[in-house]
Amino acid sequence: MAHDHDHHPQHEPGHHPGHDHDHDIDWAAMALLLEEQAELLAPLYRQAMAWLAQEVTEPGLIADAGSGPGVLSCLFADAFPGARVVAVDGAGPLLERARERAARLGVGDRFTTLTGELPDVLGELDHPADLLWASQSLHHLGDQRAALAALAGHLAPGGTMAILEGGLPARFLPRDIGIGRPGLQARLRAAEEDSFTEMRASLPGSVAETEDWPALLTAAGLKHTGTRSFLLDLPAPVSDEARGYVVSSLSRMRDRFGETLDAGDRATLDRLLDPDDAASVHRRPDVFVLLAHTVHTAVRPAH
Repeated sequence: MAHDHDHHPQHEPGHHPGHDHDHDIDWAAMALLLEEQAELLAPLYRQAMAWLAQEVTEPGLIADAGSGPGVLSCLFADAFPGARVVAVDGAGPLLERARERAARLGVGDRFTTLTGELPDVLGELDHPADLLWASQSLHHLGDQRAALAALAGHLAPGGTMAILEGGLPARFLPRDIGIGRPGLQARLRAAEEDSFTEMRASLPGSVAETEDWPALLTAAGLKHTGTRSFLLDLPAPVSDEARGYVVSSLSRMRDRFGETLDAGDRATLDRLLDPDDAASVHRRPDVFVLLAHTVHTAVRPAH
């Protein structure tokens, strides 16, 4: 089952690693969207992987838990040329795209996929992971504390878990955009926070949890070794790819919680999304992308 991570202010669209019972999902369109957005963020992910490479020397097996169509999985294969990479997800159609990508990039010989529900599916790994990566997948699991403990059980002794959760929400526009009431994006993000809280509360077995990731990693029996944030800074004028990301992000916000906005903000958002309007994000010169993602690392004790 796929969800946009956009219902959290800190997330791009990503993929829910859970139940694959949504038969009405257009997987090809979903995959394309996820791929385009992960590719846009590739510079940020490469920074994170370079940082991880200082801690994880020559991992034999890397598992990407909640991989979606495998853009990051393939970046891991590139960053760690001696490693086998397993892309793990609940959606078979996305993993098919991941295998095609790996073959196209010439890393298919050390790339495999595993289809099933997190965290249980990790029991099918043929070897404990030396590096277990979970990017914005944990917050789609009802009991995050229990899920982390389960994930930790699939780490090799001395292995590293790296989770990407939190950071700073993406900004696309100046505070005053010349139309409507200034501060629209801050109000959109507040609505998004509420939407994310509702999403978490509606998950099966949902447990409210303080989002102190180092403490949760420690509770899972791991030793917290680092936390660092990585910046994506795409100043105006942006590429067509970055502009497309802004359009799709704002479009999903309009669809998801536009009705919770006041009439003035709704009208402004509609103008921003109208390609025929000179003030729209399709056409305006001041569009940018600025965001940060935070990665937390922890090691499973060797003894």
